[in-house]
Amino acid sequence: MLLAIDSGNTNIVFAVYDADKKRGEWRSSSDAKRTSDEYGVWLENLMDREGLFPEDITDVIIASVVPEILFSLKTLCRKYYSCEPSIIGDKTVAIGIGVLASDVGADRLVNAAAAHSRYTGPLIVIDFGTATTFDVVDSEGNYYGGVIAPGINLSLDALHMAAANLPRIAVQKPKNVIGKGTVTAMLSGIYWGYVGLIEGLITRIIKEFEAPMSVVATGGLAPLFSEATDMIEYLDTDLTLRGLSEIYYRNKQI
Repeated sequence: MLLAIDSGNTNIVFAVYDADKKRGEWRSSSDAKRTSDEYGVWLENLMDREGLFPEDITDVIIASVVPEILFSLKTLCRKYYSCEPSIIGDKTVAIGIGVLASDVGADRLVNAAAAHSRYTGPLIVIDFGTATTFDVVDSEGNYYGGVIAPGINLSLDALHMAAANLPRIAVQKPKNVIGKGTVTAMLSGIYWGYVGLIEGLITRIIKEFEAPMSVVATGGLAPLFSEATDMIEYLDTDLTLRGLSEIYYRNKQI
């Protein structure tokens, strides 16, 4: 079986695949101080609940945007699963699409490859993560370029930290645009402000690209914002993990 690891700035997601069937998925906070043994014991306990064991894992693929954590994840693979992981970004791992931009994060390339394999035509892939990213994939499947904006939760934290009278809140859809108090005004500004950002950037990207484009949304907050705008055509919360699985099995056949 394959263990796919998506290591982001806020969370690390682990998923076990048996061919194209996902057997389990678990999430941990990203912590550069966490050791391979801590990951190994934590993951073994969770896998056991699904009837999975370390010896079931024969291969691992990793996409990481946090270099400090990658060492512990590599050690985890060698020590607990007796295998050398495939790493997105290594020259030996083909992602299956062309890249027409520089310094692109591993997760964004995986999302682009996964979106191209499932959806047709030029695409905009929006990932609601620590940052909100807009990635453009052309009709041939090339990664064309993109936009990086501050993530929703980063913006909420900035409001709370920079203004003494503004509380820490969780993002949710407010009933009205006009808030009748501090909290409702903050909720409206974050939620509808991001809807405006999403729609505005989609419009500008399509205008600059000069072609109709489909829009795919992924990431933890994607469902919350997808319901607010008709410009998001597809909601695909499993995009990155599925992309990792597809890239691994495609490389295995080479």
